[in-house]
Amino acid sequence: MPIYEYRVREGTAGCDYCSRPFEVMQRISDPPVATCPKCGAPVARLISRISIGYSKTGFDRRAKEAGFTKLQRIGKGEYEKKY
Repeated sequence: MPIYEYRVREGTAGCDYCSRPFEVMQRISDPPVATCPKCGAPVARLISRISIGYSKTGFDRRAKEAGFTKLQRIGKGEYEKKY
């Protein structure tokens, strides 16, 4: 189940809980949270980074097949093409 981040809407006063981003675990099919669970202020869903499961061998292989290049650091400001 994905974890979504919410925060009080711009220009709206909220409590300490919703004035900073808070997380809610919901199904994709669930409607977005409309109000803060603590104070009832209107909230908006934030766009955040996704987490990709990382399998070094699988990820590297798929990235290479997709045409991406991986660089490895060999010194200060120096990188070497790994594939």
